[in-house]
Amino acid sequence: MDIGDLLADGGVVLRSGASSKRQALHVVADAAAPALGLPEDKVLEALLEREALGSTGLGAGVAVPHARLEGVERVTAVFVRLDTPVAYGSVDDRPVDLLFALFAPPRAGADHLRALAAVSRALRSSEMREQLRQARTADAIRALFVRDNAPATAA
Repeated sequence: MDIGDLLADGGVVLRSGASSKRQALHVVADAAAPALGLPEDKVLEALLEREALGSTGLGAGVAVPHARLEGVERVTAVFVRLDTPVAYGSVDDRPVDLLFALFAPPRAGADHLRALAAVSRALRSSEMREQLRQARTADAIRALFVRDNAPATAA
């Protein structure tokens, strides 16, 4: 699964301004709503409902918020990098500054799970996290996700 293909057009946001988990999820919903063709409040509500089940903070400053939504045609992602990390209730209690959000149709079971696994695997790499934090542009972020999933070539 190519994570870069999941990223929505305009779905990479490099910004500051979130001072809480809720505000960070609001930034995610704001970025995702146009790509999904859904109202921002509906996207935010779905994210908050999922977070109520348990934090999607994976640790090391990373969260993978996700939701299933009626009206979503295929698994779609947005990436948000916050300038200031926010308390998120992560497994390691560290604040989060990298959010890779996934949205899927209600019946996209296997595709949704494969996407979650691929994103989690990519963000487990400390080198990848550092590159995401240092990248200057949305295109550079997108390239990291495409490169991370490129097949290895024989030497």
